[in-house]
Amino acid sequence: MSSTERIHSDHRLVKHLGNWTEAGRFEVKARHGAAVLDLRSPALPDDIEIDLDMDRAMVKLLVDDTTAIDHWNLTWTARGRIKGSHSPSTGDRAAGRRIRLTGSASNSEIRIHRGGIALLSAMFSRAYVQDLRHAHKSGGVTTVDDPTKEHQS
Repeated sequence: MSSTERIHSDHRLVKHLGNWTEAGRFEVKARHGAAVLDLRSPALPDDIEIDLDMDRAMVKLLVDDTTAIDHWNLTWTARGRIKGSHSPSTGDRAAGRRIRLTGSASNSEIRIHRGGIALLSAMFSRAYVQDLRHAHKSGGVTTVDDPTKEHQS
């Protein structure tokens, strides 16, 4: 059984990019803040559950093109929306990851960034610049922009 990651964003921005966890369950509490979760790592399980507690917040999920987003059990208590939640075709769905969103959101927004947009979202961050510097010094590769790099040989 995989562990649970707890993310709290209260009036601030929290970013978790690259290969930052192997958990299959996440609890995200965001109030007047934003959280960015990179869920593209091959170390993550195929079934991921994210329990949300959002109030005037934004959560951005960086996923690959074949990831299916299930938001049936997400309760909206006021305005809000999910942007970019289109699921892949049913043929691709069997091979991809599945993310289930549960919990509640009030006056909030969930953004799903796939493929190249997810790559750009990760690259325009301080973490990517630090990752570039570390990779240059150590002679390694960057993993913030594409978490699958270190698993390719």
